[in-house]
Amino acid sequence: MADGRRAFIGSYTAAGGPGIVTAEVDAAGALTVLSTVNDVPDPSYLALAPDGRTLYAVSETAVGTVAAYRVHGDEPEPAGPPVRVDANGPTHLTLFAGHVLTANYGSGSVTAVPVRPDGSLAASASGVLRHTGRGPCTARQQGPHAHQVQPDPSGRWAVSVDLGTDSVRVCTLADGVPVAHRETALRPGSGPRHLAFHPDGRHAYVVHELSPSVTVCRWDAAGGVLTPLTETPVLPGAPAGDAYPSGIAVSPDGRFVWTATRGEDVLSVLAAQDDDLRLVTTVPCGGRWPRALTASGTFLYVANERSGEVTWFATDPLTGVPQRAGSVGVPAASCVVIA
Repeated sequence: MADGRRAFIGSYTAAGGPGIVTAEVDAAGALTVLSTVNDVPDPSYLALAPDGRTLYAVSETAVGTVAAYRVHGDEPEPAGPPVRVDANGPTHLTLFAGHVLTANYGSGSVTAVPVRPDGSLAASASGVLRHTGRGPCTARQQGPHAHQVQPDPSGRWAVSVDLGTDSVRVCTLADGVPVAHRETALRPGSGPRHLAFHPDGRHAYVVHELSPSVTVCRWDAAGGVLTPLTETPVLPGAPAGDAYPSGIAVSPDGRFVWTATRGEDVLSVLAAQDDDLRLVTTVPCGGRWPRALTASGTFLYVANERSGEVTWFATDPLTGVPQRAGSVGVPAASCVVIA
């Protein structure tokens, strides 16, 4: 391939997924499967090192682990054995301050695992930050459920989004141990799932799983302060049945925010307006149960878990509206990372 771009796709092996899939990305955004690696169960979320040489995967199991892979050629190769994260059900991971951080849904915690200079992982975790609290939805918020963790644009802070406590925690690392700096409360019962930063570094958007909406927040990187401002629905009316938002992405120019909603099986287009969002429209997600949404340039990639494919869309630069461009079969697809 001329430009050498790759996509890495996670999947749920317990539901028939192939493990980690590597695909070629052509100039039109289309994916062609090259290889699969199936050596850890349920590699549901992936993260790529900034230099592109190492891929990291959670194993979303009761005995949660994280694994590292060397990236060269068409098939990632294990870079040592998986490392236990001392938590149940890691659902997300990121690189931060020389560590891999995992958000552990089952345990309601964030784990730090040191990264060696060659990109491989240390033999054990260096620390765990355990969340506390609960929300009003007794079926889903009986305790903390950390769903995502990522660095802020300045690289000074990590933010962890907790569905169970209706809050976002701003964290730092102290001697390799995640430490809470500040906790921001969101609307009770909203069930925040994922957060995406605006390119200006001053705004962040939190998509809620238990309420089909997005909260716009102001972000102060100097003080590590997240302040909720407004909340906007991602659907034009009351859903007919299940409606569980999952992924969120921001356009490179910051003009649009996209979300995916399971059950309704749609992508929502929202226009960014200073401290607010405006719902523009919704379009079909190209499958069933869109678990994750990834933006890459002018393309969106959707992991449609229950229909077993990754669908890609070209986005209109003027309106932000996605147009379906193709799909590739990946059973139980759960995330897409573009190199």
